[in-house]
Amino acid sequence: MATFVLVPGGWHGAWSFEQVVPLLGRAGHTVHALTLTGLRPDDDEATVAAANLDTHADDVLRLLDEARLTGVTLVGHSYGGMVITVAADRARGRVARLVHLDAYVPRDGDSCWSSTSEEYRQAFLSGAAGTGYSVLPPAGGDPRRRPHPLASLVQTARLTGVVDEVPQREFVY
Repeated sequence: MATFVLVPGGWHGAWSFEQVVPLLGRAGHTVHALTLTGLRPDDDEATVAAANLDTHADDVLRLLDEARLTGVTLVGHSYGGMVITVAADRARGRVARLVHLDAYVPRDGDSCWSSTSEEYRQAFLSGAAGTGYSVLPPAGGDPRRRPHPLASLVQTARLTGVVDEVPQREFVY
């Protein structure tokens, strides 16, 4: 069976996968759903302000190290596509498959900011107006959503090309 690491999109945490985790588990898979740094309910303002794309890729790598995972499938939803791409590039061959679930697919030098629409850029700016470092979630939606660290949305992905060696890549839109 497979080992899945599920990375949520902007403003979301591990809870966004609460319906799929038990299904994968019942099918015999091992599943780890992450809540990224700066999006956890107990994260303080300094943690949110400092969190960026590197921090989020490190969250994935830390899980791989601590759980001694290899041959994993990284699944990234929306912004999570940025995270899984950067993490896979740094994971030294421990990733067997990437699944971009309606997600950004960055190349070296891309950011969420540079890859998104003008509408989302304006939402990021207006959402960050209150603090300057975290973007409030868009109106409506799940009340568990958290302000998203602005630095993670504007930081560029620095890729070495190792991610291109991941044996399987899938894109779901």
